[in-house]
Amino acid sequence: MRGDTHGGFGGRSEETGQQKRWDRASGRPYIVLCASRTRAEQARRRVGGILGGLGLQLHPDKTRVACLTRGHEGFDFLGFHLRKVESWKWRGRYYLQRWPSGRAMAAIRARVREATGRRFVGHPIEWVVGNLNRVLRGWGAYFRHGNPARKFAQIDSYVHQRLAIFASVKHGLHGRNWQRRFTWAWLKALGVYRLSGRVRSGAAHAVR
Repeated sequence: MRGDTHGGFGGRSEETGQQKRWDRASGRPYIVLCASRTRAEQARRRVGGILGGLGLQLHPDKTRVACLTRGHEGFDFLGFHLRKVESWKWRGRYYLQRWPSGRAMAAIRARVREATGRRFVGHPIEWVVGNLNRVLRGWGAYFRHGNPARKFAQIDSYVHQRLAIFASVKHGLHGRNWQRRFTWAWLKALGVYRLSGRVRSGAAHAVR
């Protein structure tokens, strides 16, 4: 789509009446693409009117209009951050890309941190890796479609750091030279699931 591309979207609608049959539909997020901000605002008012007739309303905190033109703005949707990025090969052409949102990245770091916590020091490290791999596989399977390579590499590095710290505590080692003690070869020998190299890119469409 050429020109200004705006997305008006609601994360969730809220029930205001007695129409219980709309409970399931009211939680479905959606995106509306328009050629201008004016049309996006009109679309938001129109959708609001339609939902109002059903006893529903747009979620005020999860509904906004974003200008996607030339990567000016992006937005989070279903765990992904979507933004147009300029092609390094064809300057002036922008492609809509998606990768794990900041919230999704914080969530997976929290789960990795939990899986490698000190309370598991008494368990074999292979047992810890097995639990961690299940977390990484599930998260990676969801976010592998799109452009998550850089984010995947960041999580791989974080996993390396957390397991090295875990092993240091387990064996009573001190100091911060864990990268020399616990190399990528050590990580590979443990069978740690790596996210890097598992990206599945879809078809891209260039826009200006």
